[in-house]
Amino acid sequence: MADIIDVKVPDIGDFSEVEVIEVLVGSGDQVREEDSLITVESDKASMEIPSSGTGTVEELRIAVGDKVSTGDVILTLAPGADSVEPAQEAVAEPDTPQDTSTAREPTAEAAAAEPPKAGDTMAQGPRPSPTAHIDRERFRKAHASPAVRRFARELGVDLGNVSGGGPKGRILKTDVQEHVKHAMVSGGGGLSVDEVPEVDFSAFGEVETRPLTRINKLTGRNLHRNWVRVPHVTQFDQADITELESFRKSLNAEYRDKGVKVTILSFLIKSLVSALKEFPRFNSSLDVAQENLVLKHYYHIGVAVDTPRGLVVPIVRDADRKSLVEVAAELMELSARAREGKLSPGDMQGGCFSISSLGGLGGTAFTPIINAPEVAILGVSRASMQPVYQDGAFVPRLILPLSLSYDHRVVDGADGARFTTFLSSLLSDTRRMLL
Repeated sequence: MADIIDVKVPDIGDFSEVEVIEVLVGSGDQVREEDSLITVESDKASMEIPSSGTGTVEELRIAVGDKVSTGDVILTLAPGADSVEPAQEAVAEPDTPQDTSTAREPTAEAAAAEPPKAGDTMAQGPRPSPTAHIDRERFRKAHASPAVRRFARELGVDLGNVSGGGPKGRILKTDVQEHVKHAMVSGGGGLSVDEVPEVDFSAFGEVETRPLTRINKLTGRNLHRNWVRVPHVTQFDQADITELESFRKSLNAEYRDKGVKVTILSFLIKSLVSALKEFPRFNSSLDVAQENLVLKHYYHIGVAVDTPRGLVVPIVRDADRKSLVEVAAELMELSARAREGKLSPGDMQGGCFSISSLGGLGGTAFTPIINAPEVAILGVSRASMQPVYQDGAFVPRLILPLSLSYDHRVVDGADGARFTTFLSSLLSDTRRMLL
């Protein structure tokens, strides 16, 4: 056996003493060159550190929470050509021929996108490589462990197209399995469109390039998946919150000394609980096969929070068991932790229904994107004083715009209209929340 070698942190630029937030391998694991070993994070960015060699991990020299710099030893590696199975690990070149006697089955993505044509036989030539379609650069940069990468290659799945559901957006084995199931069910995973052409913007004037944050990238992938895979319909409505706003101000005066600020969002959450009980299909999710509806008997409401790092959606759990003031206090605490970057993954998992409120910024309406696997999301815009005709005269009333997007596979248009009408009635008369 060749001598044990030290795998070190490569040149990571101006960064030093960066924190290790994830260790992706363990003693005895087999890794290939360029497989990710650890994830480090500074106050500016996070990055995965790849292996500089191929072999078996003999000893880990670092742990989560350690600080590392360029040149620090990550682990020791026992190299050897027999430590990794090249046939399984290598991403085949598009022109690499294969022995037809050992050719693998077509990939799930390819099989779903292009059903076999009548008359196709093995005599027409060797099957294409199951990994020929993989974008090697995107695959390498995907946030996944060596074992998950190996599993994805075996199935012919491009990790660049998979959304991670693990901590820090890490791609898990179950994420790859779900991706394959969706590809098989939906016949290729959605619309087949050309890539956006690459443009040299500097040819037209001065430009500046800024990297997306990790949250920006994860949010973007999830929103794109949800927009493509979920048939959205948006129902617009309004709620007269004149009396509610007066009540809210009186509550704030009463609880000012206790450090609790009651917002419109607190009333929305409590109203939504009542609406979800009245219309249980809005508190459900489709299973992966899209054959069953999973109805939930708990009420966890997600609230979109704008932070310097990007959009996050912490969850107010068991909102049905909490008072209006308790919900208000929890919203303050969650929002503060979100902006400080102190939310844990568990704080953002298990939601039933989400709210996206732009009331503090402006606008009259918008079309929020559903946070799948939820089936609906409520968008809220800025309330404004409007003339409303009542009892033979126009009177000033405070009107709140509502935008409800829902999954049309689960919710019909009629129920969408009934839901917003019911919600509007609750917000217009807070006494109805007691019924």
